[in-house]
Amino acid sequence: MSPPSTAPDATLVAADIERAFAEDLGQGDATAELLPIDARAQAELTCRDSAVIAGTAWFDACFRKLDPAVRIDWQTHDGQRVDAGKIICRLSGHARSLVSAERSALNFLQLLSGTATVTADYVAAVAGTGVRILDTRKTVPGLRLAQKYAVRCGGGYNHRIGLYDAILIKENHIITAGSITAAVQAARRLHPNLLLEVEVENLDELAQALDAGVDRIMLDNFSLPQMTTAVQLAAGRVPLEVSGNVTLQTIGAFAQTGVDFISVGALTKHVRAVDLSLRLQLT
Repeated sequence: MSPPSTAPDATLVAADIERAFAEDLGQGDATAELLPIDARAQAELTCRDSAVIAGTAWFDACFRKLDPAVRIDWQTHDGQRVDAGKIICRLSGHARSLVSAERSALNFLQLLSGTATVTADYVAAVAGTGVRILDTRKTVPGLRLAQKYAVRCGGGYNHRIGLYDAILIKENHIITAGSITAAVQAARRLHPNLLLEVEVENLDELAQALDAGVDRIMLDNFSLPQMTTAVQLAAGRVPLEVSGNVTLQTIGAFAQTGVDFISVGALTKHVRAVDLSLRLQLT
């Protein structure tokens, strides 16, 4: 069962639109001034790829920022896969507003639908195993919450949002603290209510993390035999997460080892924007 995508926060969306318009519109759309001020238009938005749609709230907000009375009729919704060539939305409103908001609106919808689509591909690759696909912090600067929303639309789950809502002890933390045990003890003392995960690079470190009583263990760049052994050693006591060398070609075998989570940086880092086309017609 896919996790609920949950509606994006309206304040977050509005802030994203403000930044997008500041860099794209600046003091105004010089080209749009060529159009009659009272001209009206309608438009059709076509998805040229097979894709999972995400980001309709950002798309809508771009147009409504410039024309609060714009009419937007969606033929799909976030989290739904559409076929290539499908008209997914129709709009009508002031022509100047439609052409001025077009690029920013498409940028959001293309990027977030791309994130949702690749997430859905990874989720499909582990179907039936019970493994949950996680995102990472490898996101486009300033758009982390938007991309993590898109991951949920694609059927994935969110790892920690940032450095503040969970603890992930990695190699450099362990070196600085002196040991896995010392790092875990300090984390428990300072932030007892946060999820505590430790990244391990070999089976010896896995044993140390298990003894330390952490909430989750990340297996970093483990081979398939090592993953299988790790699952046997953990014996269900602590959830295991796989990270590193995860592709659509490798993830199926990783999932079959019995791990609980697989985190994939490519969901938000290596995204190909979905091909969308918005065509206007004066009315």
